[in-house]
Amino acid sequence: MKNTLRNTHFIGYKIRQMRKVLGMTLEDLSVRCIQIDSSIAPSVSYLSLIETGYRKPSEKLIKMLASVFQKDVNWFLDETIKIEKDPSENLGFSLEPKFLFSKELLSKSIPTLLSQTGTSGRQFAHLLIRAYQEKNRNQFHNIEKMADSIGKKIFPITLNEIKNICKKLDIKIKTFNKNPLKTIDDSGREITTLVRSFYDYPNTIYINKKLEKEPARLKYDLATMIGHKILHNGDGLLSINASGGELGGSPRPFETKSEQIHQKDILYAWRDFESSYFAGALLCPKLPFRYFLLREAYNINSYKKIHVTPGVYMRRITSVSNHKEWHYFDIYPPGYLRTSYRGDDIPSPWGNMHIVTNPCKNWSMFNLISSKKKEINQLSIMTDKNKKELYSSTALKIKDAANNSHILSLGFNVGSLLEKHNIDSEELIENLASVIKKNKKASLVKENIKKDLLRIGHLVNISWFIQAIDRPVNIICPTSENCQCIPNKKSVKKISWLNEVKDQIISRNQG
Repeated sequence: MKNTLRNTHFIGYKIRQMRKVLGMTLEDLSVRCIQIDSSIAPSVSYLSLIETGYRKPSEKLIKMLASVFQKDVNWFLDETIKIEKDPSENLGFSLEPKFLFSKELLSKSIPTLLSQTGTSGRQFAHLLIRAYQEKNRNQFHNIEKMADSIGKKIFPITLNEIKNICKKLDIKIKTFNKNPLKTIDDSGREITTLVRSFYDYPNTIYINKKLEKEPARLKYDLATMIGHKILHNGDGLLSINASGGELGGSPRPFETKSEQIHQKDILYAWRDFESSYFAGALLCPKLPFRYFLLREAYNINSYKKIHVTPGVYMRRITSVSNHKEWHYFDIYPPGYLRTSYRGDDIPSPWGNMHIVTNPCKNWSMFNLISSKKKEINQLSIMTDKNKKELYSSTALKIKDAANNSHILSLGFNVGSLLEKHNIDSEELIENLASVIKKNKKASLVKENIKKDLLRIGHLVNISWFIQAIDRPVNIICPTSENCQCIPNKKSVKKISWLNEVKDQIISRNQG
């Protein structure tokens, strides 16, 4: 450590660049240091002085930063400046030829597509919203700012404080008593739905008395209605908050399903999304919640400490985390996907909008349906079109307000983090996959691979990812169709006889 204090500007540059690569603010880095040793942890202003070369980091501080960044101490003294930057991402696909995607042709073809696939206008509207969320990596700063201005970034915020906000906005709260009811959803299954709350123009929120025993859900429902008041002037054009039913409320019993897209489908879907996002930002303001996650090492059960629902907790992580490539699923047995967010581009476990009765059983969330466990942490290799990706996920089994069991699952792409920190993800994943293939079952991670994964786990400070490294790794498939993970299933090669005829003609002519 003789050279510890040499080249102050150079060391500061490395700290700053490493922090930027990880998407960390100075506040984030300070919190991480406090986590390790609060007695010597630097303040935000002191870190800034170090990064700009005006202060010399002590040997103890460099050791602390080495622990945070999962680097050897000598890395800070190495005069090699090269640091990998975050690679740009290519989202979407090229709409060529463009004339086929004209407004006129799309307006004619989409209703036909919905009719032929059995997709309702409401489902399609929510699909559009999901795509918009994924494109923006669930970042909506304008809504965040409005929530912060109303809630003053109070964290954690109490039920009484939420009610006080309602009073200031001249919103009246009335109660009603309604038991869960049975209805039929868009896919034809019977569902149990509890009507929790709704907004009545111009300024009244109706709350089911049954929520009085569930303050976390009550806080969320009130927060969504406050969002509607702030964002949409409380005009009442907002779906009913209900548990167990469709997004946007449950259909009436025996309601005729429409494949047409109506303007109200799009309007309600967008309003629902905005109000829900506002509620998450009000209950878990970005910076305080991010620091809470760092202190808790992303413990998935820490939602209990701040009195929010696990759904709000998980969804909010995808918005506030430094790492942006997350996915989130909410499924109801035996295979009904109620909500999904795929900011890490993970293939959906559903091939269509209908209920799936035979999904790939190696997904942790499907394992949890039939398991007595309440939580599963998992590392999984996704095989899709000869490409392999490594994901880490955690899944919780909970009950909704209508007493229906369902599974919430949160995960992220590990491979992108490996690449960001100069670890060959393709080689690591192939090595993992070869062990599983050889053993013909889920297999434990070898020590050399485990070392790299643990380094990434401590770097991002996600406890359930670190725990998953000690569990057997599975191979999962993108959908239930042609699942490669089901034992003793013969693989069928997909071919087109027309292409065979074409190849034969060309071959004969060339001969």
